[in-house]
Amino acid sequence: MAERTRYDVVSETCGAGTCGSETCGSETHATDTRGTPDTGGVISANPELRADCGSCFGLCCAALPFAASADFAVGKPAGQPCTHLGEDFRCGIHDRLRERGFPGCTVYDCFGAGQKVSQVTFGGVSWRQRPDTAQRMFAVFPVLRQLHELLRHLAEAVELPAARSLHAEIRRLYDDIDTLTRQEPATLLGIDVPALRARTGDQLLRVSALVRAEAKPGRKKDRRGADLFGARLAGADLRGADLRGACLIAADLTSADLRLADLLGADLRDADLSGADLTGSVFVTQPQLQQGKGDARTRIPRGLTRPAHWSA
Repeated sequence: MAERTRYDVVSETCGAGTCGSETCGSETHATDTRGTPDTGGVISANPELRADCGSCFGLCCAALPFAASADFAVGKPAGQPCTHLGEDFRCGIHDRLRERGFPGCTVYDCFGAGQKVSQVTFGGVSWRQRPDTAQRMFAVFPVLRQLHELLRHLAEAVELPAARSLHAEIRRLYDDIDTLTRQEPATLLGIDVPALRARTGDQLLRVSALVRAEAKPGRKKDRRGADLFGARLAGADLRGADLRGACLIAADLTSADLRLADLLGADLRDADLSGADLTGSVFVTQPQLQQGKGDARTRIPRGLTRPAHWSA
C-alpha cells in the first residue's frame, strides 16, 4: 500500500461528547473515503483537519470568550473554563446544548487545531497538569485555529479538478502553513496571520474563478460581500455565483440552485436551505451548514455532514 500523505483522505472518528459541536462524534465523522485529491477526494475527512475532541484539552471551552446572547445562555471571559467543562475535558451538557441555551457551541469547529495544540505544541500535557502553561496554550489556540482553517480551504482547493493548473502552487502554500503549525509557542504567537490569510485568499480567488467558470455561460453572478439579509431567493439560479463573504442571514434559499457557487465566509445563520442544491459549491464548511436550516432534500457538498437539527 502506498504511503499516505497529509493530502490523502481517510475516515476518522473522534470522541463523541467531549465538546459541544454537532460535528464531533462518530456519526458525523463516518464519512466515506473517495480517493485522493487527484481523483476527487473528500477533504473534510482528513484527520488533521477535523476536530478530534477526545485528544483536546477542552480548549474551545476554556480559551475562548463568549457573551450572553441568543447563542450562549451565559457569558465568560477568555481563559476561564466553561462551568460545564468537566475534569475529563468533556462537556456536561453535550447532548442538550440547544435546549440549555448554547446553540453557539454546536456550530463551532476548530478544524483540528485543538488536538494539534494539545498533543503536538504542548506534548500532551494539559493546562490542568501544568497550570503555568495555561496562558500560553490559550493564546496559541486561536492562532492555530486560523491556520487550520486556511489549511482546510487549501486542501479542498487541491482536490478540485478545475484548479489543476494551480495544484503545485497550492501544495507549496499548504506545506508552508502546515510547517508553521508545528512550531514552538513563541514562534506561533509571532506569526503574521493577516498576511497569511491575504496570501491564501488570493490563491483561493484564482481557484474560485476556475471552478465557477464551469457554470453555464451567463449564469455567474458577482454578489461578493452583498447584504442579502432576509433576501427572498427561493428557487433562485445562483449557479457559479460569487457569494464570498455575503450576508445571507435568514435568507430564503429554499430550492435555490447553488451549484459551483463560492460560499467562502458567507454568513448562513438561519438561512433556509431546504431543497437547495449545493452540489459542487466551494469552500463551504460544516459550521456554515450547522448555522443554517435545511431538510432531507438539501443537497450538500461532498465530505460534509447533514446537521442533526435539520428537518427530515
